[in-house]
Amino acid sequence: MTNIFNLPVELPNEELFESLASSTNLLIERIISTGQTTPTGEWYDQKRDEWVILLQGEAKIAYLDNPAVTLKAGDYLLIRAHQKHRVEYTSSEPPCIWLAVHGNLQ
Repeated sequence: MTNIFNLPVELPNEELFESLASSTNLLIERIISTGQTTPTGEWYDQKRDEWVILLQGEAKIAYLDNPAVTLKAGDYLLIRAHQKHRVEYTSSEPPCIWLAVHGNLQ
């Protein structure tokens, strides 16, 4: 058994992506952010839907075609496939702990 809130003793300088479960059509991962953001001018354009919940910390997600969203612990959202978005802020203290589910979601 593992606990989603147990963090490595030393966190790397880059975002940490950990696959928790996966199949050909689904990926569940834990993401740990400590102040990382999407590089200026870059946008994520994912092939699959992503449902994400912020379990700890604070973050801000910006969309190319919609207003930005500020997230606090417990907030979740669905990012549709090819919905261009970027991470504009993640807290470092406490680190952000995300749970992300990638797939073709309804």
